[in-house]
Amino acid sequence: MNEAVVAPRRRRWRAWLWKLPLAFIAFSVLQVLVLRVVDPPFSMFMAARQLDAALAGDFAFRIAHDWRDLDRISPNLPLALVASEDQNFARHNGFDFAAIEKAQAHNEKMIERAEKRGKPVRRLRGASTISQQTAKNLFLWQGVGPTRWLRKGLEVWYTALIELLWPKRRILEVYANIAEFGDGIYGAQAAARSFFRKDASGLSAAEAARLAAVLPSPKRYDAARPGPYVQRRTSAIQRQMRYMGGSGYLRTLD
Repeated sequence: MNEAVVAPRRRRWRAWLWKLPLAFIAFSVLQVLVLRVVDPPFSMFMAARQLDAALAGDFAFRIAHDWRDLDRISPNLPLALVASEDQNFARHNGFDFAAIEKAQAHNEKMIERAEKRGKPVRRLRGASTISQQTAKNLFLWQGVGPTRWLRKGLEVWYTALIELLWPKRRILEVYANIAEFGDGIYGAQAAARSFFRKDASGLSAAEAARLAAVLPSPKRYDAARPGPYVQRRTSAIQRQMRYMGGSGYLRTLD
């Protein structure tokens, strides 16, 4: 092909390549701004779970999800989520660096002990904040290999955006509505109905703590039939809920 024709095409492609990052930035900012006031009908994790079921031939599978505004959810649940997963939620800006350092030190010890015993590592501690989990569940994917590292980079970006553009109560409201509490069971209302046969507004402190205790492994643990680990976690979460000041803690997020 004539070089005189190829050169302008190359310049056009380069121009588009420069515009793509700017387009993504504009699109993602618009996404987050819209979802500050519009309740998301689904998350990317929900869509992925539904797709997995379809690919497995389970066409009858349906996601259980029913949005509830934060003031229609028992304050016990958002309090339990903070007590369980992100006790510095009100103070950090999306990333809890102190918790990351503690988790790394803990995990190094666990790996070292497992290697000495010649056994696999049982439980590693995570340090993702509720803001990070909201960003990942709502906008992104789980990811393996190289795609996992791409997801982590995007997770940082979306976490920064929602911390900048959403109030803390909105972050907690969205998380309480998209967190997976059982296989295909997403959000406070679906979890309350599925496990306790009640509305999310009626969740007791013990029930809310039990739901929080199965995270982040809702397919491994069952809130309806808690084993010893979930029972211990539930008790620890309830103690932390009381230490945080009970439902009055949520008023500090206003």
